[in-house]
Amino acid sequence: MKIFIIILLFSTTMFAQYEDSGKRGLYFEKKNYTDSPIPTFAESAKLLPSPILENNPELVKLYWAAWELAFDHFKRPPKGSPFVSNYIDEAFAPNIFQWDTFFMLMFARYANHIFPSIQSLDNFYCRQYENGYICREIVEATGEDFVFEGREHTINPPLFSWAEVENYRITGDKSRFAMVLPVLEKYTEWLEKFRRKENTKHNLYWQTGLGSGMDNTPRSGSGWVDMSAQMAMMYNDMALMSDELNLEEKASSFKEKAKAIGEKINQFMWNEEDGLYYDVDDSGNQVKCKTIASFWPMLAGISNQHQAEKLLENLKDTKTFWRTIPFASLAADDKNYKADGSYWLGSVWASTNVMVIKGLDKFGVGENAKYFNEFASIATEKYLEGIYEVYKRTGTIWENYAPDAYTRGLWSRPDFVGWSGCGPIELLIENIIGLRPNGIDNSLTWVLNRIDNHGIKNLRFGNVTVSIDCEKRKNVNSPAIINVESDKPFTLRVVHPTLGTKKFNIKNGKEKIIME
Repeated sequence: MKIFIIILLFSTTMFAQYEDSGKRGLYFEKKNYTDSPIPTFAESAKLLPSPILENNPELVKLYWAAWELAFDHFKRPPKGSPFVSNYIDEAFAPNIFQWDTFFMLMFARYANHIFPSIQSLDNFYCRQYENGYICREIVEATGEDFVFEGREHTINPPLFSWAEVENYRITGDKSRFAMVLPVLEKYTEWLEKFRRKENTKHNLYWQTGLGSGMDNTPRSGSGWVDMSAQMAMMYNDMALMSDELNLEEKASSFKEKAKAIGEKINQFMWNEEDGLYYDVDDSGNQVKCKTIASFWPMLAGISNQHQAEKLLENLKDTKTFWRTIPFASLAADDKNYKADGSYWLGSVWASTNVMVIKGLDKFGVGENAKYFNEFASIATEKYLEGIYEVYKRTGTIWENYAPDAYTRGLWSRPDFVGWSGCGPIELLIENIIGLRPNGIDNSLTWVLNRIDNHGIKNLRFGNVTVSIDCEKRKNVNSPAIINVESDKPFTLRVVHPTLGTKKFNIKNGKEKIIME
């Protein structure tokens, strides 16, 4: 009888997780679709940011190829669909995917004035269950959940708030926050109830391979590094939203939750000897499988300077993550590693490369900033070189890439922009050219790390549109001559390897700056 009661309670709890009352989208105020045109690449190209790279015209070519593919995936909902907004799709199935969408938004932000891709998330919000659950994959035509291999795999990385905040950093538009915060609060309630492992020493968060987005990863344990770090990110981003909405009590509560998760991650998951974070079992013992998930705490702001430096050394290690195309999703010294990638047994993915590079950017300030900035730039260039070499031979951009050769990864789809647009667009702007726009305060930070004539035209952030370039120099330590043309005033911060950071108040019109 006792065993029967336990089984019954377990079954009831499992059912309750995914019980659909039929009331969808209760916490999201947008209820109906309003038709709006879908832009074409041909008519929009002149409005996009246009990179200048004297020494790397091939990367400029790749940039435009990525945008052209991206415009093919701006869509209206099918007739009869309950979706409420136009969206960017992942390029290979008649469903929308959370994991893919989050990273597509990272590069699509740079075309927000042409197509507001952030609204892609609306179609997940409007299909949220009454209990807070949001399925990772939703059928475009019907709005029904698409369940592959069981409901336990249907929670993706909880990065809705990250995508919303990163969009805000470019656009300066916080008008969505009041609308999405109730959705995210209800979602975190569900995650706390059903994705935090109880009766464990660590009390952290669990995932599955499919749920984490790392489908066939050879990981195990009841506390997953990525899921736990992503929960901390979600709370910190919700705190930022709450601050912007003057909800001080909520902001404080979210910050405390993020801090508590971060402390547990460092207590149980950090391995000082290896310089990595590991998943853990119920007893808090580390499960030593080296995967790219180890680096999420850097992006989440959980790692300190010392830990970041040790993580950086792991990223540089040619025996593990630094391969012909960086970064391998499974360390090359793992017994399950495959040189052809075999999906998440080594393949190089846009999603995790963005996570790593943006994590490095978090430490691109302060005493050792130049080491993080330089490595992020070098790693990005090597990654894009690999994408371009495959593009030359195949004429397209792929879902993932093999770590040990200039070839697509095994099990990889073509024309994948899709998240593979992140490297040729987002990382090219931010880590090759070195521009970090901020629409919140109308500022632009430029990390100078090149000596050729480089820059960008028609870069839009906040209410500013600017064209800016640095003239060719003898070496990276040489003085810099910067030409600026802007339609509105903004603050320019130039980070020079030897001259430090200097601030310039740019007026509208044309201006020449000499930094020496």
